[in-house]
Amino acid sequence: MVDEVSNMIVYVDVDDTLVRWAGSKCIPRTLIIERIKERAIKGDRLFLWSRAGGEQAREVAEELGISKIFEAFLPKPDLLIDDEPISEWSFCAHEYPR
Repeated sequence: MVDEVSNMIVYVDVDDTLVRWAGSKCIPRTLIIERIKERAIKGDRLFLWSRAGGEQAREVAEELGISKIFEAFLPKPDLLIDDEPISEWSFCAHEYPR
């Protein structure tokens, strides 16, 4: 876990991370939302992305009342172009929401 480090750049996914869906009903994942709020208080820079697009990410955040803690709302990328493989990004961690 990377809890001790503050002022991190954090990308948060919408579907099945921030919320779950039952048909068209959005079910917030409260523990994850609280964890994200804690990160914002620590000074982390938060970005929300969704496979359905940036506008969908913004709408979900607004519905949850947390849109102000995110710097931007983005579509989830299809491709990353970088000179370094992700496997060599020692500065970047993946956190699986429980």
